[in-house]
Amino acid sequence: MGRKKQSRVTLQEVAKHAGVSRATASLVVRGSPNISKETREKVLKSIKELGYIYDRVAANLRSHQSSTVGLIITEIGNPFFSELLVGVHEALDKEGYTVILGTTFDSPDKQDALLATMLEYRVGGVIMSPVPGSSPDMVERLKQWGIPVILVARKMLSEEPFDYVGIDNVAGGRIAAEHLIEQGHRRIAFLGGFSNSSVWTDRKKGFCEAIEQAGLEMDESLFVQSPATRQGGIEAIKRVMQHPQPPTGVFCYNDVVASGVMLGLKEQGIVPGKDVAVVGFDNIPESAVFSPSLTTIAAFPDRLGAKAADLLHRRMKGDEEEAKKLILQPELVVRESS
Repeated sequence: MGRKKQSRVTLQEVAKHAGVSRATASLVVRGSPNISKETREKVLKSIKELGYIYDRVAANLRSHQSSTVGLIITEIGNPFFSELLVGVHEALDKEGYTVILGTTFDSPDKQDALLATMLEYRVGGVIMSPVPGSSPDMVERLKQWGIPVILVARKMLSEEPFDYVGIDNVAGGRIAAEHLIEQGHRRIAFLGGFSNSSVWTDRKKGFCEAIEQAGLEMDESLFVQSPATRQGGIEAIKRVMQHPQPPTGVFCYNDVVASGVMLGLKEQGIVPGKDVAVVGFDNIPESAVFSPSLTTIAAFPDRLGAKAADLLHRRMKGDEEEAKKLILQPELVVRESS
């Protein structure tokens, strides 16, 4: 004879066990600050002893509001997105939201599946760093959902129907090139990333503007696309250093690529920062301890995450203003690599 399935513990049973009203127990599980420490601890103790699990989806349906937010990023292995994630979590946690995290690894299919899953869980809003080349169809689907969507760090279209929070990548590319030009470099490479990304396009635009303004030759053979990874950086620098006139300065799509570029230079017996100057982008924490320490463009991912979270909170509370673009200005951080 099969064992009888144990029924789910209800909030009413938790309240009875703790000796409080159901309303009080409900306030505790929803994280309300209007509960005394003693009562909170008593209810939490009952929750633990009884094995109660809060049904957040059902609660959202009852209240017609959601305290759950979806966050979709490319990956957490990239320290930039790890820092962004911290900024989002810290800001939303203060407001009592629960964050569901999804990673796309830049796959459009994975992105679509994550969005569908989050809709099933009835999230109240989404913060996302969209996959490069996301289709207009996906934009329309998001609009039809009728929930706030905040794009962070990456754009989808030139004219977004959604709020966007990001760094000024054009300015960042320009600042990086100007720094290398001021150091006396005339042949400067741009390595890493792919042209289907709005971030790559904007950083290249700023980089090219500075090169043209300085009256330098624009050598497209010094622009090498690659995965935005350490290995991508290693392969890109090996390719460009085979050029008959190799660069003396390198601007990298991000700091992870830059770390690979410096490793690739060392493998060829070339000293980064002495023989070839290297500039990254993002200012991830590890950039300060690379050898040599990396000159980079600070992109403030934790601030981007916090601002995106704050904007989403306001949208979920009924702010109906037109789509906003919040653009942070990058800053040059000079270290040993240039």
